[in-house]
Amino acid sequence: MRVVLSSLTAAALLASTLGAFAASTMTTGTIKSFDLKQNRITLNDGTAYSLPSGFKDPGLKAGKKVELGWHMQDSRHVADTVKLVN
Repeated sequence: MRVVLSSLTAAALLASTLGAFAASTMTTGTIKSFDLKQNRITLNDGTAYSLPSGFKDPGLKAGKKVELGWHMQDSRHVADTVKLVN
């Protein structure tokens, strides 16, 4: 019984740790440039984010403020969500 409980506890701990690494980070900033052909958005701080394939443009253009949900993939910033902020 203890072995089963210990195994379940260890599995739960591992799963919760892996979930933390997969979580998105939120960033708010102003668009410096937006290129739908290259699926890339760059903010005024110089950080470039790759956009997912099939991304639907909600009216992005330079000077607009956005909120990005993103994660790191290899050494790239990859946007999961992009939302215009008023």
